[in-house]
Amino acid sequence: MPHRRAVLALLLACAASPAFATAEHKYAKGEYAIILGGKAPNGKLSIAAHGGGETGSEGFRIYLMAEPAHRKLVTLDNVTDDNILDSAPDAFHAAWSADSRTVAVSFRSERHIVTLNIYAVDGARAKLLAGPDLFRDVTGLDVAGDNDLDMRSSVPALTWTAPRRFHLTDYRVFVADDTGLADKLGPLGKASKRDGGGNTIQFSAEADGELMPDGKIRMGKPTPGKFEALD
Repeated sequence: MPHRRAVLALLLACAASPAFATAEHKYAKGEYAIILGGKAPNGKLSIAAHGGGETGSEGFRIYLMAEPAHRKLVTLDNVTDDNILDSAPDAFHAAWSADSRTVAVSFRSERHIVTLNIYAVDGARAKLLAGPDLFRDVTGLDVAGDNDLDMRSSVPALTWTAPRRFHLTDYRVFVADDTGLADKLGPLGKASKRDGGGNTIQFSAEADGELMPDGKIRMGKPTPGKFEALD
């Protein structure tokens, strides 16, 4: 899955050293740089980034662009200077469906946390969809709203298999006092002892999904994904 490998490669490279914790880009005036994978298959659209200041993060936004004129059409929701870690265009990854009507954009919102947004594109408009959450589907728990969950890493990745069908992988790492979460996850979870006490809980799942005509996403049954060898 090339898109997942690209996301993982960026995450690991940027996190390897505190000196390179962020990928920054100083944008020139009027520079709207196409993100990695940002060119749509139909050649008529792209996803581009722009920000201000020395680090490129001031007022940062990404845009749906008309090509080949490279003209701004609309600002994409849920990507702002408040929820990004990096500002460089190649730190953002787009995965377009074959018909250029849907695009998934992934980026780091924290050092080890990747956010995945899915947009339905209709002409000059782009609508943010309610994205899938395999962890919530399996556990009934919402990481954002549960203060008892200590999530340290999250790397979702989407690969298109047809214009409206995709395959999703969801890998997360939690820290917990006991192994209750791993027990709840069953074959989708793996627990290991941490030096100094506590447990590392990995969640790894994958499933096929389909974008329905009403814009909702229907996910198939999650199956175990790959687990990492943690120190």
